Amino acid sequence: MSLRQQSIGPFGLPRWLLERVWQLEHAFERARASGRPEDDTRLRIFVILAFFGLGFVLLAIGATRAALFSDAAQAVGRPALGAGRVDLVDRNGRLLAADLLHYGLYIDPREIWDQAETRRTLIAAMPDLDPRRLERALRGARRVFVAGALTPQERTRINDLGLPGVTFEPEQRRIYPLGPTAAHIIGFSDSGGEGLSGAEAAFNEDIRAGARGGKPIAISIDLRVQGALEDELWKAIAEFKPKGAVGIVSDVHTGEVLGMASWPVYDPNRPGAAGVNGQTNRAAASVFEMGSTFKGFTVAIGLDSGVATPESTFDARYPYQLGYRTIHDYHAARKILTLVEVFQHSSNIGTAKLAEGIGPQRMGAYFDGLGLTKPAKTELIETARPLTPKVWNDDAVASTSFGHGINVTPLALARAYGAVLNGGKLLPMTIRKLEPGTKVDGPRVMSERTSLQMLSIMRANVTGGSGKSANIEGLYVGGKTGTGEKYDPAIRGYSHAKQVSSFAAIFPTYGGTETKRYFVLILLDEPKGTAASAGYATGGWVAAPAAGRVIERIAPFLGVQRRKNAPQAVPVLEPTPEEMAEAQ
Repeated sequence: MSLRQQSIGPFGLPRWLLERVWQLEHAFERARASGRPEDDTRLRIFVILAFFGLGFVLLAIGATRAALFSDAAQAVGRPALGAGRVDLVDRNGRLLAADLLHYGLYIDPREIWDQAETRRTLIAAMPDLDPRRLERALRGARRVFVAGALTPQERTRINDLGLPGVTFEPEQRRIYPLGPTAAHIIGFSDSGGEGLSGAEAAFNEDIRAGARGGKPIAISIDLRVQGALEDELWKAIAEFKPKGAVGIVSDVHTGEVLGMASWPVYDPNRPGAAGVNGQTNRAAASVFEMGSTFKGFTVAIGLDSGVATPESTFDARYPYQLGYRTIHDYHAARKILTLVEVFQHSSNIGTAKLAEGIGPQRMGAYFDGLGLTKPAKTELIETARPLTPKVWNDDAVASTSFGHGINVTPLALARAYGAVLNGGKLLPMTIRKLEPGTKVDGPRVMSERTSLQMLSIMRANVTGGSGKSANIEGLYVGGKTGTGEKYDPAIRGYSHAKQVSSFAAIFPTYGGTETKRYFVLILLDEPKGTAASAGYATGGWVAAPAAGRVIERIAPFLGVQRRKNAPQAVPVLEPTPEEMAEAQ
């Protein structure tokens, strides 16, 4: 017989315990035999009290251990394992997203005395509680989760109801204190601590790694700029009632996105309530035929390639026949136009003739260089791919020259315009704040001379062309309107009633290529004309005024002072023979 078998007595109890019990029983027998039954009673009471005392001591030790060392206790005041996320702030340190301690409510039906009372009390205390989930919990056989994201105040209020079987466990919840403000660029995360969109997804690993005492992560937006952008965009939406809208403000020298708005909006604290339509970031994830804003690229390519100069002329007196199609002007000037006038009048005819001179191969190469044939280079995971011509032929060149036959995201348009206007280098767009003085570099796609010429031409369009309603005194705004008709499958053609109306702006236009400059884009998808706009819903009527108001409000935040007697625009410079030869 083994030692273990020798130590185990009947009923599987240890022999030492059985021996102690028999000793007590013999003591009781001796007390009765001695004729003193009161000793027997006292001894039994003492033994019972000793057992109860030992039980309470063991319970106290267990409770203390659970309170101090259990997983639930250690979770209080710190993020759940794998779910913690460091704060997100704007470029000036203002809070955008943070983890806060909340509680989950659990029900154990085995401990409930009165199901009807528990049901009635919880529904009264928590009107948003899912009654089906509550009913399943009450009729179940084990402890289950019923509701989450309870604040400490809500937990205390429900706990004070004293309902048996109702308990709580701590959990971390991501909070977005500004609600819908900047929602699409901030994004949101799931209950497990994984970023799903916006900066939350773009910087997911950094955000999670910084949860244990890391510094907040600063993204590129300035809440003051964001607020002004959203306010003016919402006003335009209220007036012209589009189905969607986009606003972007960026620094053309760093690629930083200082403001990004998309409409419809959603609240990242309750993203599911908005559905896919509200959650979609139209600045990054939607593609549009941008219409005449593309003329800025065509004119820049014509200048940079040496095909044209600002004084080059184009006959726009008659519609232009190109192959099987006839190209018309929306606002027909019916005259011979210089290149600058082609831009000011937004002439499709003049632009198509310029594009024909550029040629398919060269136009396609420039569009590649400007990043218009690929998703916009940025950290946002929701950046969409463009829809581009399958073959760069004369028809594709004519169409894309004025923004038809090619669909790009507003973010890609902003990036390409940055290259045209920052001195000629294509930079990545970023939603991460860069340290002051950071030098960002990228491949050269155009000459500095072309950038200066385009600044002058865009300024001329605001002072005497289609962008007049964006002119703000002293800020030297330049820009280009865009009105792209949308393809309608129902009519198998482009619809005059459905338009994408936009305005691409740059300010200030004075100074050299090193001058700090900012790009502003306002886009309305299918706006409706009003009496105030004489029934028009084009970019000059619905988007340009909003862009001008945005610029007027954000200029002080960006350090752009109003100036008097500054040059109206940088000089329009003719290319040198060497530059002409290089462009060829």
